[in-house]
Amino acid sequence: MATVQSWFIPFDILSVIFTLLVVGIAIFFLFLIISTKTRRTVPMMLVMNSCLGHLIFGLDRFWIAAFRLHNDLKNIQYKDNLCIFRIYIAYTSCAILNYSYFLQSIYRYTSVVYSTKLFWRSRRIQFLFICITWLFSIGYPFIFLFNGEISYDVNNHLCQLPPQLSFSLIYMLHCSYIIPILLIIITYFRLIRYVHIMNKRVIPVNILIRAKRQLKMVQNVVILIMMLFISGFPYGVFVFMSFLNSAPKYHCRYACVFFDVFSIS
Repeated sequence: MATVQSWFIPFDILSVIFTLLVVGIAIFFLFLIISTKTRRTVPMMLVMNSCLGHLIFGLDRFWIAAFRLHNDLKNIQYKDNLCIFRIYIAYTSCAILNYSYFLQSIYRYTSVVYSTKLFWRSRRIQFLFICITWLFSIGYPFIFLFNGEISYDVNNHLCQLPPQLSFSLIYMLHCSYIIPILLIIITYFRLIRYVHIMNKRVIPVNILIRAKRQLKMVQNVVILIMMLFISGFPYGVFVFMSFLNSAPKYHCRYACVFFDVFSIS
């Protein structure tokens, strides 16, 4: 039986508060986008997709934090019927969020490099890309969702893939995090290279200004991704430790509160 430590409740409360703030901010920006005239433009549609990803991810993290707080207060040592569903939503919404940033980046890239090919930047095609990323994010966890690999960690009050060297954990990390982040970074550096080449050519000033503006937008996306990377860094360290030996007993509590507090930035 897990012992309730004195620091459990304060950490749980911090997670609940900051996840609620994330949810509130996501709802505010969604409302702001919906209420503006630019909501029908493709860039705003992509931003709205990211806000929706933040909202779902934030709501799920709030649910996980509230469940952990309830179990700590009541000293409950068993999971509920929705435990696996919560972590499924976490794996899914994390992928949706990261791929939404990739869609923003690739849209800015095509706006500069393939500025004359309007087909790939049309509202219909971008909506199709959004649907594809959502379908992939919803479907990729099925490989490990129904084979019994997800277990309940009573010390952290969380269902999850066990932190150990396994195909499913590496597969999940690549599908939800590593692949979209790498694609964003590659897009960013290719756009930098293209803008650098444009600077050496004789081209209209307005085209160069537009290219630099799109590069700035991709830079903002990269900054957001780096903030998410910093927020999730403790979890990555604990996963790496589990590959070598074993993760700390309360690794998810440490990682979750760090992510919930710092992701607000």
